[in-house]
Amino acid sequence: MIVLAIDTAGTGCFAALYDSDKDIVLGAAGADIGRGHAERLMEFVDAALDAACMNLPDIDRVAVTIGPGSFTGIRVGVAAARGLALALGVPAVGVSTLAALAAGRPGPSLIAIDAKRDEVYWQRFSADGSAATPPAIASVEAARAVVLADGEALGGSAAALLRADAGAETDGVSIATVARLGARLDPEANQPKPLYLRGPDAKPQSGFAIRRA
Repeated sequence: MIVLAIDTAGTGCFAALYDSDKDIVLGAAGADIGRGHAERLMEFVDAALDAACMNLPDIDRVAVTIGPGSFTGIRVGVAAARGLALALGVPAVGVSTLAALAAGRPGPSLIAIDAKRDEVYWQRFSADGSAATPPAIASVEAARAVVLADGEALGGSAAALLRADAGAETDGVSIATVARLGARLDPEANQPKPLYLRGPDAKPQSGFAIRRA
């Protein structure tokens, strides 16, 4: 199965073509662009296809990171994945950023992402990488109390916020990992939809309606 993997959940914008039968990445492209995912994503998809010597009709599945992460970036990636899957007549699956960060770690772990505003996104995973708890958002203080009480292995950009001896990490996920996870997921149970654990900053104003004539 040929999987097109897309990651726009953070500051990076990446795409890759992955052959699940051979377990190899055939071609990849992308960069840490900060902003402008909507303008650059299809450029990187085309570059990944060129690197793999493939065309869009060769794709059997689309996998995309669904967050938590950048509100705008997630929307761009999920919309692109859905559109491509619909146009190609193939399934699309959503891959959690937290799950991608947990993949391949030895033993049970807790992945924590810095959500800013003195909060963290976090989730526990079993040794096989399966989710042990639902993803959640909590204050750093509340999450630190849970982590200190449990004493488990930590990963993610917020690890150092929760325990002083934790190593410094980023939230950048491997596009190859996204592809591998996406190849294993059940499309019916993992349709791509944004994993927003906190509402958007922009909220509609009230009290400014213009009276109709």
